[in-house]
Amino acid sequence: MMSRLVLPLLVAVLGVIPVGAAKVEHAKPVAGFTLTDAAGKKWTLADQKAKVVVVAFLATECPMSNGYLPTLADIATKYAAKGVTVVGVFPDTETTPVQAAAHAKEYKLPFRVFADREQASVVSLGAKVTPEVVVLDEKFVVRYRGRIDDGFTARLKPKTIVARNDLSTAIDELLAGKAVSEPEAKAFGCPITIAEKKPAANETAVTFYKDVLPVFIANCQSCHRPGQAGPFSLLTYKQATRWGELCVEEVHAKRMPPWKPAPNTLLAGERSLPASAMKVLEKWVAQGMPEGDPKDAPPATKFDDNWTLGEPDLVLESPSDVTIAAKGRDMFRVMVFPTNLTEDKDVVAVEVRPGNPRVVHHTVNLVDRTGAARKLQAAAAAEAQPNDADRGPGYPVKMGFGFVPDTSMILGGWAPGMLPKKLPDGVALRLPKGSDLCIQIHYHRTGKEETDRTKVGIYFAKKPATERFTSIPVAGLFWSIPAGDKDFVVDRAWRTLEDVTAYRLIPHMHLLGKDIELFATLPGEKERSLIRIPVWDYNWQEQYDLKEPLKLPKGTILRVRATFDNSAENPRNPSSPPRIVRLGEQTTDEMCFVFMGVSSTAAFPHVMVPVSKRQYQITQATAYPSFRGRSRSTQARRRTPPRQPNTPDHSCCRMPSTMRRFGVPPLLR
Repeated sequence: MMSRLVLPLLVAVLGVIPVGAAKVEHAKPVAGFTLTDAAGKKWTLADQKAKVVVVAFLATECPMSNGYLPTLADIATKYAAKGVTVVGVFPDTETTPVQAAAHAKEYKLPFRVFADREQASVVSLGAKVTPEVVVLDEKFVVRYRGRIDDGFTARLKPKTIVARNDLSTAIDELLAGKAVSEPEAKAFGCPITIAEKKPAANETAVTFYKDVLPVFIANCQSCHRPGQAGPFSLLTYKQATRWGELCVEEVHAKRMPPWKPAPNTLLAGERSLPASAMKVLEKWVAQGMPEGDPKDAPPATKFDDNWTLGEPDLVLESPSDVTIAAKGRDMFRVMVFPTNLTEDKDVVAVEVRPGNPRVVHHTVNLVDRTGAARKLQAAAAAEAQPNDADRGPGYPVKMGFGFVPDTSMILGGWAPGMLPKKLPDGVALRLPKGSDLCIQIHYHRTGKEETDRTKVGIYFAKKPATERFTSIPVAGLFWSIPAGDKDFVVDRAWRTLEDVTAYRLIPHMHLLGKDIELFATLPGEKERSLIRIPVWDYNWQEQYDLKEPLKLPKGTILRVRATFDNSAENPRNPSSPPRIVRLGEQTTDEMCFVFMGVSSTAAFPHVMVPVSKRQYQITQATAYPSFRGRSRSTQARRRTPPRQPNTPDHSCCRMPSTMRRFGVPPLLR
């Protein structure tokens, strides 16, 4: 009888004890360590009298570490008067105290920083990546370790919405005398390399100078060198050993080199790493990253940071710098460059030269003949204040250009590593007199205030154009994407009414996109895939050039198929909880297009008409009798889900007003 009463009482008492409270009495303080700053002043953990000590592990070349510096600065300022001490530690063996101090000054950090080349703090606190924070109580017992907040789902994979501020929550709970509710949360960032003696190379070893450096020269150094888009350099042996393990991880995840399309023999400029090169990196890291003999090194590449195609015929530059604030969401800004042309010109190439490659992620280029962009820029200038965090010429947009563009005047875009290419002789885009060139620039924030002044070079045709170059939108149209639907399929087909020649492809979706593919069925032939992006990432939109121009005769069927994820499981979903998402140009709307850069001798080469589902099936069955209502490529990859109830079939197009809004040509509607 007594046991029946005592057991429930014991359970009830234990139930009111905070989680982790039992561990508090028995937890041991961490091993002490001493750090020295650039001025020679020492900082010893055991001497700290704070209620809470936050040790933040940082790295000068890690983009995630630098991106979180404004957040750490705000936390240090907010809690300074409440007995909380924040210190920054740079555990890289190559970072000197002077470099650490200069980095802190550059980012205006309000807390002390130290270079720990001996890695005593790493041994004591067990940090694995940068940025990572370790929170200690007044007895130097670890009460929290891990991420600063839940803003990332993986390295360089940000969420749209930050739901939990782990570091601030842990500090608040400790100051309130409570146990930390979540004492550990996985941090994502750049790995901390533990100092160790590199092995001597033997005859069978993969060495840096003989084997790895040629891989970096051919695939990485165009971006990973000083002043370019890569956040760290891969020019020297010391730099390579610092980032070697990270390079292997990024290559395995297919995040680097950045190349989103599935293997495709039609596309030029592929940047994905060859399998043989991947094996070289894997073996080198597995063997301890031996250096080898510097005499085996290939000649250093001389990079030309001037105009790739030579001096342009017309160079456009903004009158002043754009200032990008240290923190906040990525910025999209449209720069308007008046061409001031007094006569029409034929253009064969456009080259974008970012003034600050560290912050310019990619651009989308467009010719505006209406003056709409110029008016938006003037309105933004009239409302601008000198103390605006983001300021300068141009005007901010969430996505798109802020007005309904003429999609036939899209001039492609730019992304890191992309090289401009001239159109063939006799093919050119007409640049009307008095028109403006609009460049939508996607700016990354780096954790400190940055400036940029991007230039644009335009190359005019040397011979008369016999074919006009333009862009045609192969549209995947829909009414809306239901909330919670993680596999919403859009599938649309169109038939060309003129002969055209295709040169480049530009897929476009927003944040909910999962995958997208463009198919072509030439008259009398089987359907084939022109481009497939199996894992869509809005942050890596590019222009993909074809190796050889592709003739698309009159009657060619172009079909775009895409999948969207509007579920709560999608970390990029801008709405929490998910909501119905409609076709639109705002960040929280969605789109589905593959813009094709084509040429034609016809007056209206962009004319297409919709193809009904029945017509499409008949065409495929004629090309190959085994067709049963879907393409072989789609059939082999997975079964096509049934048409969503709110998605129109191919038999008609019920949204003329929406299509007009996005500049879809009348006959395509």
